[in-house]
Order: sequence, then C-alpha cells, then structure tokens
Amino acid sequence: MPRVAVVIVTYNSADVLEGCLASLPAGAEGVELADVVVADNASKDGSTAIADRADLPVKVVQLGRNAGYAAAINAGTAALDLDELDAVYVLNPDCRLRPGSIAPLVACLAEPRTGIVAPYMVNPDGSLQPSLRRMPTVGRAVVEAVIGGDRAGRLGSLGELVTDPRDYARPGAFAWVTGAAMLLSPRMVREVGPWDESFLLYSEETDYCLRAADLGWRTWYEPASVIEHIGGDSGVNPMLAAMLVVNKVRLYRRRHGPLTGTAYFLAVLAGEAVRALAGRAAVRAAVTALLRPSRRTTVLPQ
Repeated sequence: MPRVAVVIVTYNSADVLEGCLASLPAGAEGVELADVVVADNASKDGSTAIADRADLPVKVVQLGRNAGYAAAINAGTAALDLDELDAVYVLNPDCRLRPGSIAPLVACLAEPRTGIVAPYMVNPDGSLQPSLRRMPTVGRAVVEAVIGGDRAGRLGSLGELVTDPRDYARPGAFAWVTGAAMLLSPRMVREVGPWDESFLLYSEETDYCLRAADLGWRTWYEPASVIEHIGGDSGVNPMLAAMLVVNKVRLYRRRHGPLTGTAYFLAVLAGEAVRALAGRAAVRAAVTALLRPSRRTTVLPQ
C-alpha cells in the first residue's frame, strides 16, 4: 500500500487536535499511515500531551516559539524520510478526515507532474467550504472590490475564490488551494524546497502552489476525498485579518513587480475600504495595515 505521512501544525490546539488525530486511522483506510508528525509552535495548552497520548505513530517536533505555519511545515517535513514515502499530507489540527479519504488523493499523484492534491472541504454542518482559487490578477481584485468575492466567484471566472458548487462537483486543476489540507508529492517537495517562512500566516500556501507551478507541477482537486474543516477566525480577529490582506498584496507585488503590484494594492485597498464602512473591526485593521506598514505584524504572539 502507499506509504503516507501526516504533518499537523499546532498552536494551542488542544480543543481540536484530539479529534483530528482520532480521524486519521479511518481516513487512512487503503494506505499505510507511516508517520504522524505534530509540529508544535510552542503551545501552552497541552497540545503536545494530547499528541503523545494518541495511539498512533506520532512524533512531536517542538519549534520552541510561535514561528508560523510555514516554519512548522518545514520542521515537520524535515523530520520525515521522503525517500520512504509516497505522499505527505499537511493538515490543520481542526480538520477531520472522512473514512478512506486519503487514498483518492494519493491516486491522483500517479498522474504526471501532479504535485499537490486537495480534497473536497466541508464545514462542520456538512455544507461546502470554498477552498479552491484561481490565479490572482488585478482584474479579479477589481471585480471583487466592486461586487464582493463570493459573488465574483460565481460569475464565470471573474473572481479568485471559486464559490460555485458546480465547480466542486468534478476534479480539476486550480492555481492554488487553501493550506488547511494539502497532499504533497515527496518528489515535488524536494524540487520546490521549503515553504516561505516570511509570511508567518496566510499566502504561504499560495506562494507554495505558484512556485510549484513555476517548476511544472500542478495543483489538483479531487472531490472523491472529503474532509471537514472547522475553520479559523481570520474574519473576526483584527490581527489575522490584517495579515491575510497584507500578505496577499505582498506576494502579488513580489511576483509581478512594483507597477502591477501597485495596481493590485489599490484594487485590494478599495475593496477593503468599502467593506470597512460596515464598521467591522477586522476589516478596519486590514485597511490600517495596508496604509501604515508600521502597524503590520512581523512576529506572531508568543
């Protein structure tokens, strides 16, 4: 059977980690669960104790500080012997695998130059959680600023976020996918290299998927695999909301240069400013961070 390792990134994740670990044996039906690495960003709530108690081949990797998502993935992956694996499954601790959900993802890696595979993601109530993305462009940023991301995602390919349920009914290639659940080819992992730790949180998965595409690896979506994702609080936490918006602008500018990057910045700023009129603290924080670099988060809370 294919040998699969799981890397779970934790930071004060005690309330969700046990459920994630408990779902792995059933989720791994049809594959061999070779390793489970819990890469911990200096949790203080007993997350590592929960990992140690799990009846699984768990290895805890301590980063010693809250270094961010990318740094934890790099540390977790470094603890694996990629030569002995057929796939590496990167997970958030608030994910729950449905039975037999890993095997369909692994099967996709048999297709030439398929390096990243994403599952069908649902909310705890079973409803679709949009997780697929088209290539970020200035035009899409403008459309999303005018009519909103959800609506733009339903109108053909106008939006970056894919929101039409019909697009989730069939497998296909996408520019990037949410980093909460990504199955990686070990060969691709070696070619692409480490995740960019400068992002701390958000856009690190965008950067990784796009760098993989630069080298000829595609990101694939497989609806036969289902995973439940509880989801974070980037929509309500001002610090996280600001990091999400600032990082996507920073990544776009890095890849497209200052001129096009400025156009993208202005489009994103306009969209956030319109949303800020509703008075949401998280959106106001995003606007402030875009306009005032001194207010941007450069080190995560410890």
